[in-house]
Amino acid sequence: MINANQSQSQTVNLEYPPVPGGGDVVRDADGKLLQHWQYILDSLAAMPGEALTERQAKILRLLRDDGATYNVYSDQESTPGRIWGLDMVPHVISSEQWGDVESGLLERAEVLNLLLRDLYGPRHLVRTGVIPSEVLFSFRGFLRACHGIRMPGEHELIIHSVDMIRMPSGEMCVLADRTQAPSGAGYALENRTVMSRVMPSLFRDSHVHRLAGYFQQLRAKLIGLCPSQANPRVAILTPGPRNESYFEHAYLANYLGFYLVQSDDLLVRNGYLWMKSLDGLNRVDVLWRRVDDWFCDPVELRSDSRLGVAGMLEVIRAGNLVVANPLGSGVLENPVLMKYMPAISKALVGRELRLKSVTNYWCGDSTDRKYVLDNMDSLVIKPINRKPGQISTSGPSSTAEVLAQLRDEIKRHPENFVAQPILPASYLPTFDGNKLKPRPAILRSFAVAGTSSYSVMPGGLTRVGMDEQSFLISSQAGAVSKDTWIVASEPERATTNLPVSDDKPARETELINLPSRVLENLYWMGRYAERAEASLRILRTSYRLLNGEEPLTPVIRTYLMQAVADVTSTVTGALPINDQEMGKLLRTGPAPQAISGMLTSLLFCADEAKELLSSDTYRVINDIRDLIPELSQEQRKDIRTPDEVLDPLVTALMALSGLNHESMTRGYGWRFMELGRRIERAAQSAELVSCLLTPVVGNFEQARLTEALLQSMEGLISYRRRYGARTSVQTALDMALLDPDNPRAIIYQLDQMLLQIRKLPKGSRYLHELPPAERVLVDATTQIRLTSLKTLCADNGEGEREQLSSVMKQLNTALMEASDLLSDRYFDHREHSQQLVSSQWENN
Repeated sequence: MINANQSQSQTVNLEYPPVPGGGDVVRDADGKLLQHWQYILDSLAAMPGEALTERQAKILRLLRDDGATYNVYSDQESTPGRIWGLDMVPHVISSEQWGDVESGLLERAEVLNLLLRDLYGPRHLVRTGVIPSEVLFSFRGFLRACHGIRMPGEHELIIHSVDMIRMPSGEMCVLADRTQAPSGAGYALENRTVMSRVMPSLFRDSHVHRLAGYFQQLRAKLIGLCPSQANPRVAILTPGPRNESYFEHAYLANYLGFYLVQSDDLLVRNGYLWMKSLDGLNRVDVLWRRVDDWFCDPVELRSDSRLGVAGMLEVIRAGNLVVANPLGSGVLENPVLMKYMPAISKALVGRELRLKSVTNYWCGDSTDRKYVLDNMDSLVIKPINRKPGQISTSGPSSTAEVLAQLRDEIKRHPENFVAQPILPASYLPTFDGNKLKPRPAILRSFAVAGTSSYSVMPGGLTRVGMDEQSFLISSQAGAVSKDTWIVASEPERATTNLPVSDDKPARETELINLPSRVLENLYWMGRYAERAEASLRILRTSYRLLNGEEPLTPVIRTYLMQAVADVTSTVTGALPINDQEMGKLLRTGPAPQAISGMLTSLLFCADEAKELLSSDTYRVINDIRDLIPELSQEQRKDIRTPDEVLDPLVTALMALSGLNHESMTRGYGWRFMELGRRIERAAQSAELVSCLLTPVVGNFEQARLTEALLQSMEGLISYRRRYGARTSVQTALDMALLDPDNPRAIIYQLDQMLLQIRKLPKGSRYLHELPPAERVLVDATTQIRLTSLKTLCADNGEGEREQLSSVMKQLNTALMEASDLLSDRYFDHREHSQQLVSSQWENN
């Protein structure tokens, strides 16, 4: 819980005194440290203070490099997600303690599974009065459209999560069940990965139970739900990069080997759910949804939803799609059910649950309502059907006015409120800068259905409050997480997440079964990267010429500023009258802001294809993200040389290009990114050639403009070695336009485009004729190869190389046409569905 830039010279104190008033997790009733905590705290205390702060800083650095973020909801959609918070002190639980908790979690999952089947089936519990009918039918999470839908196998509830708090007696108490789209398992896995790297010896010597078994069971269960085991296809449905836990969605898709899809990647046709990919439509068998069930089908559920797929429920009813957790499972999150859980458990399994739940008072019950109204100042009052941004009300910390308003609302709609007693907090030692401090904590567990019963993750996601008095412990409120260690007395048998090989060769079609949306984002990621790099290079070249030994003439200033404007797609405005004004215009003009926009678009495309990018690649992307604000700082005040601002960005973009070229397999994702790069590089090079070499000027100005072109295209050193110090337009054009060995020459880009485009799937509609995009590029390549350099360099008598300008314009037109043809052929551009009838949806 420290800043990565915090000084390491401060004194670190790892003494952890007893927590006054109880709730101390690390000590027994006599105040003595528990054995499993003794080893952890002693090991931490034995480390030098600087080593501890360095390790906490390393945790933050690893999380940042992995792209582990949590998007806090904000009015500003452009607000980047904050780095996931992880404390270096783990939450340690002994195997003996965990054994009791695990058995209670298994029992609870089984009961909720039976309850879910009954609520969407015969509803015996409602008919016999165990559950009042208004508890079920007034809850927004109950979906009547899902009545009668059954999952294959014995389990309706596939994934079950529980939020728990440790009571003073040492027992766990359930605060809430998470059954709709439980989140946090991916963050727990990321916490474990980071902690095992930061403290490998302590982790290994503590004999911590591994998490791989849980994810192995999760993967096997989801694949086992597929109707056809010959070629099962599982996809994870995510709301997209703006969702708070999008990192987890991409992380688990990568870890488990599933497709990550958004609503626009899917469609319903002929009674099946299909994923739109490069080679057409591919059937989806199982959908692990991370979208609330109310938004999954705009036809039968919420009609204004843009996160679901029209007709999904009909496919589920037909038995052609399995959704985990099933639509409607959010009904189990109704807090009123906790009041009736003892009776529900007796009716379903003949006994009460071993794992106790927090006491719930439902205001729809007259006796409970009277108690709540008489004791509002000592209870936590929660709305049952929460509206966005609505939170629980703590009686002790609320004003009399707030409680009076709440009292009136309860009297008007008593069935919409429950109340719970304020439970004593349990405290965990948390590293806060330079010492250990107690922080209130809650634990979220995870269970997944197996062949017979459930499997519980040995650990979970622990979150701690920001201070000792924190009432709301939520990631949205800034809570920090901990790795949860279930420690054993002896090493655990190693497990792996890798599936057992069946010696069957992988189908070649799997290489192209990526959603077309992902391929499109990789294509534009390549284009934005090249566009930003070209813009940074011409801006940097202009700075260097401006700050060189020889002053710039008005002609040079004019054409340099025009080149900056054309490459960055900005408006030149009034031309500078001297070098000082030009420097100011480069710093405060529209170019830096335009480059910032290009880089932001690059980051957006990278987030959309996050599951395909390696950790090294994402580390460079995060470097770019951190460097973008430097452009705006450069606009406000010139406290550094321009190279100090621009060079790191150019280097980061070059590193990104190198990683993609050397690390990505030559699949279709890489080919589209490469096509995007080559198209944009050729277009930007043509723009530079047109701006800097088309005008016919004096010898001095022509030499400087030619040098500017070669320097921007990273070819000045090679040019001087080949042709000497003197520059000429003809030899510069030869290198920039026709040199097949120059990786920045325009002909090289065209050759590479043709190479990649010929390896794309062509379908059956093209016989032996060239596809349209290839035809355009072949024509452009032929024109460039047949062009005479002497003709291009000829002066038309009006101070312009007219033929050169014409060829560059034709090339740019051909490149944009080829881009449009590729886009029309391989990417999906259907319009989003729109409502014909407007309706106002309110969450009440």
